[in-house]
Amino acid sequence: MPDKTYKIIEVVGVSDKSIHEAVRNAIAKARQTLRNIDWFEVGQVRGAVGKGGEIDFQVEVRIGFRLEGDAVS
Repeated sequence: MPDKTYKIIEVVGVSDKSIHEAVRNAIAKARQTLRNIDWFEVGQVRGAVGKGGEIDFQVEVRIGFRLEGDAVS
């Protein structure tokens, strides 16, 4: 069995267009500083309504990435 160990972080993606874009924004931002991202999980979905009726979608995204290094024996 392959030896894989993951670290999980939580980020909140935001978009004024859609929930899907909010998830993509969260992952794109995380990819700027993380390597080996293998999976994600969507948690809470919420939003904000501005005074003019504009909507911002906010999505909590858990991102799993493989830790680097030699296998633990």
